[in-house]
Amino acid sequence: MNHEDPRLEYGRRLEARVGEVRRYEQTSRRIAAARLALAIALLIMAWLVLLRGAFSGWWLMVPAAGFIVLALVHTRIDAGLLRARVAVRFYEDGLARIEDRWIGRRPAKEPMRDESHLYAADLDLFGEASLFELLSTARTRSGEETLADWLAAPADRSEILARQQAVEELRFGIDLREDLATLGAGSRATLHPDRVRTWAAAPTVLEGRVPRILGLIIAASLWTALGAVLSIGSSSAWLFLYGALVMAGGFGAFYRRRVRSVAASVDEQRSALGLLSRILTRLEQEKFGSDKLVAIRSSLDADGLPPSRQLARFARLADMLDWRRGEMVLVLLILAMFRPDVLVLPFSFLLWSTQMAFALEDWRKTCGTAIGRWVGAVGELEALSAFAGYAYEHPSDPFPEIVDEEVATFDAEDLGHPLIPSSQGVRNSVRLGDKPQLVVVSGSNMSGKSTLLRTVGVNVVMALAGAPVRARRLRLSVVAIGATLRIQDSLQAGASRFYNEIRRIRQIMDLTAGEHPALFLLDEVLHGTNSHDRAVGAEAIVRGLIDRGAIGLATTHDLALADVADKLAPRAVNVHFEDDIREGKVVFDYKMKAGVVSKSNALELMRAVGLEV
Repeated sequence: MNHEDPRLEYGRRLEARVGEVRRYEQTSRRIAAARLALAIALLIMAWLVLLRGAFSGWWLMVPAAGFIVLALVHTRIDAGLLRARVAVRFYEDGLARIEDRWIGRRPAKEPMRDESHLYAADLDLFGEASLFELLSTARTRSGEETLADWLAAPADRSEILARQQAVEELRFGIDLREDLATLGAGSRATLHPDRVRTWAAAPTVLEGRVPRILGLIIAASLWTALGAVLSIGSSSAWLFLYGALVMAGGFGAFYRRRVRSVAASVDEQRSALGLLSRILTRLEQEKFGSDKLVAIRSSLDADGLPPSRQLARFARLADMLDWRRGEMVLVLLILAMFRPDVLVLPFSFLLWSTQMAFALEDWRKTCGTAIGRWVGAVGELEALSAFAGYAYEHPSDPFPEIVDEEVATFDAEDLGHPLIPSSQGVRNSVRLGDKPQLVVVSGSNMSGKSTLLRTVGVNVVMALAGAPVRARRLRLSVVAIGATLRIQDSLQAGASRFYNEIRRIRQIMDLTAGEHPALFLLDEVLHGTNSHDRAVGAEAIVRGLIDRGAIGLATTHDLALADVADKLAPRAVNVHFEDDIREGKVVFDYKMKAGVVSKSNALELMRAVGLEV
C-alpha cells in the first residue's frame, strides 16, 4: 500500500474495481445468454414430449436443473457486480474529496432543526457543502447520527485522545472502509437506530414455556394423526386427525392477532438487522490495538456468543416464519395432488407461525438489551472510520494537541478552512489564551473577517470531535463554542435579528458557568443598533466574557469599536484585513495583520457593481 500518496493508492484501487465491474458484466451477459438458451431448449423439449411423445418427460429435468443452477449463479454474479460498482463509487468519492470536488456527490444530512444550537448553522456543520458532507462516509443512519453528535458537542479530553488513537490506527485501513461501504450493496436496507432500539426494547407479546410446550404437543399429535391417516386410513385415524386439527386451529386462533403483530414487526426490522449482521461479521474479523477500538470490539461479545451468530439465528427464525407462505405450502400442494382429502392440513400452519413467533419473541427478549449496544458500536466505528478516511486523504493535516490547562487555550499556526480548496485557501496564525483572551478583527467588507471566525470554529469542532485539523500546528484546551455568524430575523417567532443576536449572546454568556471555558465567535457585534449603543454594549459584552475566563474573536467594520481592544489591553488586541484597488477592482489578500484597519472599501464595492456614488 502506498502510504505517501493517497491519490495514487485510490487511483490504483479504482482501476482494479473498474476491471472487476467489466468482468462481472461480461460474465453476467454470458450467463443470461445461457439461461435464455436453456429456456428455449426446455420449451422445445416440452413440445416434443407433450405433442409428439418423442422421449420420456424425465429428460425435461436436465435443462430445468441447468436453468435453476444458472439462476443461482447469476444471482451471485449480480451481487458481486453491485459490490464492485459501489466500490468504484467509493474510490471516486475519495478522489473527489482529495481534489476538492466533493460538494454534492453524497446526499447531505438534514440540517439540524434546533435553531438554538450555538454554532451548528454558524459554522456550516450540516447541510449542503458542509463539514458533515465532507467527512461522512457512513453506510448506516447510526453512523451518520454518531458523527453528527460528535460534531455538535465537544468530548472530554480523555475521549478525544482515545478517538485520535483509534483514528490513527484506522487511517490506513482502506480495506475495512471499502467493506463497510459495500456491505449490503444493492439493498435499500438502512439502520435506523431509534427504530431498532424501540423494537428491541418493546415488551414481548408472546412468552411462557407452557404455551410453547402445549404447542409442541399439539403439533406432534397433528403429525402423528396425519401419519395414521396416510398409512391406515381408518375412521378412528380420521377422527384423531380432525381432533388434532381442531386443537391446532383453536391454539392458533387464540394467538393469531399477536402472531401477526410479531410477524409484521419482524418484517420491518429484518433488513436492518441483516445489514447490522453483515457489518458486525466484518467487524469481528478485525483485531485492534487502540483502547477505543478494543473497547468497541469487546462490547460486542459481552453476552457470550458473537453478535453475528445471534443475528444469524434471528435470520433463520425469520426465514422459517416465512415458510408458512412459501416452501412448506408448496409441499402441502404436492401432497394434495396425491391425497386431496388432506387439503385441510394447511390450517395446521397457523400452529407453525405461532411456534416461530414464540421463538422470535424469545430471541428478542434474550438479545434485545444487546441490540442497542451493537447499533452503538457500529455507529462509533463508522464515525471513527469517517475521521480515518479524512486523515488518510489529507496526510498534511495533523492531530491537535489537547492540553489540560486551567486557562482556556487556542494556539494555531497556519490555520486553514477545511471546506475551502487547499489551492484557494489562505492560512493565518491565531493565538488566544491568557494574553490575549480577545482578538478584535477589523476590516472592510469581504476581506475575510467572518471566514477567519469560521476557520477557527470549524477547526475547534474537528479537534474536539477527535479528528485532524487544517493547520500546521494546533494546541488547544477543551472549550464550549458559541457563535453569532448566522443570526437572522424570525418571522415565525416575530423576533428581529438584533433580538435574536442578544439572546444568543446571553446563551454564550451562560456557557462561561459550565464545565469548560467558552470560546466565543462574535460577528459584527450588535450591528443592528445605533453606533453609541453598539459601542457601549459591545464593550460590556466582551468585557463580561473575558472576565468570566472566556476566549474568542469579535469582528467589526465599525472602526469606533476597535477602541474596545485598546481599553481591554493586554487582554485584547486588534488585528485587521486589508484590501487594495487595482485597475478599478477590489483585491483581497486575506492575510491577517496587526493593528486596526485604516480604510474602508464600501464605496469602491458599490462603484464596482455599477452604483453611482
